[in-house]
Amino acid sequence: MADATAEDLYRQDVRIDAAPDVVFEFFVDGEHMLRWMGIEAKLDATPGGEFRVDVNGRDVAVGEFVEIDRPHRVVFTFGWLDSADMPPGCSRVEVTLTPDEDGTLLRFEHRLVPADRLAQHAEGWDHFLPRLAVAGAGADPGPDPWLDESPH
Repeated sequence: MADATAEDLYRQDVRIDAAPDVVFEFFVDGEHMLRWMGIEAKLDATPGGEFRVDVNGRDVAVGEFVEIDRPHRVVFTFGWLDSADMPPGCSRVEVTLTPDEDGTLLRFEHRLVPADRLAQHAEGWDHFLPRLAVAGAGADPGPDPWLDESPH
């Protein structure tokens, strides 16, 4: 389960049965991203480049890449298109990938989430990160059951 160590932070550690360079692609390549989250992705994985993922046809996550350290770390801003209380780019996602024997330990942190939205974001990441673990290991997580409902 997630570790909410601060009012504005969601943190989750996930072990994935794949090397860091494999897992890294699931955050910077649109085709890889869509295996675990979203129905459309526009990712320009360069500092200042676009991060845009249409999660389900209604909810669009928007931000920009801040840091790319292949295959160890990805940082991007995050918010929701057309959201007054969590606009595009208002929060920050930090992904750190550490080799762990024959796999990867992924540390996922979503910072600066408004306190009244933290539970919703925790629910969303608790849904998507296990899907990433399956996809990252080379398996199919199956159709996303959330495509018929809004995660936030």
